[in-house]
Amino acid sequence: MNRFKTLNARRLSVAGFSFLFAYILSFQFEGQVLYSLLDLRGTDADRYILAAIIAHFVGLFTCGLFVKSQAAAKSMMLGGMGLCLAASVPFFFAPSSLWLGGLIVSGYFSGCAVAAWGFFLRAFTPDNERIKSCADVLIYSNLLMIAVNVVAMNRSPFVGLSLTMLCLVIGIAFIWMLPLEQDNEKNQTFKNKTHGGIKSQLILLCLFVFIITINSGLMYQVINPAFEHLTGLVSWYWAVPYIVALVIMRNLPIKAKRSRILYIGMAMIIGAFISFMLLGRKTSDYLIVDTLMLGACGIFDLFWWSILGEMLDYSDNPTQTFGIGLSANVFGVLCGGVLGMTVTSIGLPSAEVAVIALTVVCVTLVMLPPLNNQLVLLLKSHAYLAVYDNMGQSQQTDIVCQIKTLDPLTVREQEVLQLILSGKSNREIAGALFISESTVKTHVRNIFSKYDVGSRAELISTLLKNQRVE
Repeated sequence: MNRFKTLNARRLSVAGFSFLFAYILSFQFEGQVLYSLLDLRGTDADRYILAAIIAHFVGLFTCGLFVKSQAAAKSMMLGGMGLCLAASVPFFFAPSSLWLGGLIVSGYFSGCAVAAWGFFLRAFTPDNERIKSCADVLIYSNLLMIAVNVVAMNRSPFVGLSLTMLCLVIGIAFIWMLPLEQDNEKNQTFKNKTHGGIKSQLILLCLFVFIITINSGLMYQVINPAFEHLTGLVSWYWAVPYIVALVIMRNLPIKAKRSRILYIGMAMIIGAFISFMLLGRKTSDYLIVDTLMLGACGIFDLFWWSILGEMLDYSDNPTQTFGIGLSANVFGVLCGGVLGMTVTSIGLPSAEVAVIALTVVCVTLVMLPPLNNQLVLLLKSHAYLAVYDNMGQSQQTDIVCQIKTLDPLTVREQEVLQLILSGKSNREIAGALFISESTVKTHVRNIFSKYDVGSRAELISTLLKNQRVE
């Protein structure tokens, strides 16, 4: 019975978020409905687009400051989506200050509503299936966005705007039906798994996401306008490669090493910008460039969304973790967009624009693999430490004795090692053993040397990787 209830709650959560995200993708966040309305009124788009993105970024980044429970998250999602609905009404009328104000309000509160969903992703989706829930919301929201785009670009922007608002109304209905869990006990379990927090992992992930999505911003401002004369094809095909990539990634076997697919994604981005530089602006050229670029976006988006979903188990406040992680995505798009607007405004030829984009890709290519490895290693170490905490003293001692060192550990080094495996920081170890922090650092360096590892995460992974993680 509980399993049935959880399944229904999960479906409600995915459905509600998908309709909310469809509104954001088709209107508020560089959506084709917004572009069509701005074009119809002959209004300069840049200031509206930038205002909406900045407001969305601020909403994602700050929501965790005042949403700290599941009940507050549900209220924020319902209230935020209601305000987005009201803020969209002025776009049925002639441009006025209400347009800019509406985009700032809808941008901020849609960002808050997205961040607040972190509570429901953690509560209603098991940790080993969050990649599927993340894939589902991205697939469903993009399918809805395609339907709205086709109407807005080929029939009427106002009908498209009505459909985006209908998405909000349906999303509100699904979120309204979501149950609230008695999660005090569960939250305590999550706090016990944090082992001093996930700040360093979250910073790494944000850097990872920011670098990747600079290319998305360039795509919005450089590639998309170059093919705007293919309106009919662009209206339905643009997100198709993205959805196909998500479907493939979602259905890979659990044991498949998705991180290796990042290399394929990087090659696809390079191929997209080289094709953009060498090819013309015909239909076949668009199909090649868009397939490579959006397919790569699907690979990267699901990869880091799934990592972010796993991190929620180690966070006291999933809204804060989810919001900050997603804000890095928006900040990358913003920076890439500003870069794209700059190079377009000074009239650089497409070849030079492509060279700039390839430079960004090359930096990404160099930085992302080690960042990815470190991030995955750190997340694994959290899981291993959670298992280690539940072992008896004799089991913990046996684990340390099983792995041979280059030189035997001293008695003090063994004490430091046990405290490292308990998740203690250098400062906490110094306090526990009544020694200075610099002395602890010396012992830690000696331990690394004797186990032939380069970091604390690698040490933990080396010692505990053969233990069962539940």
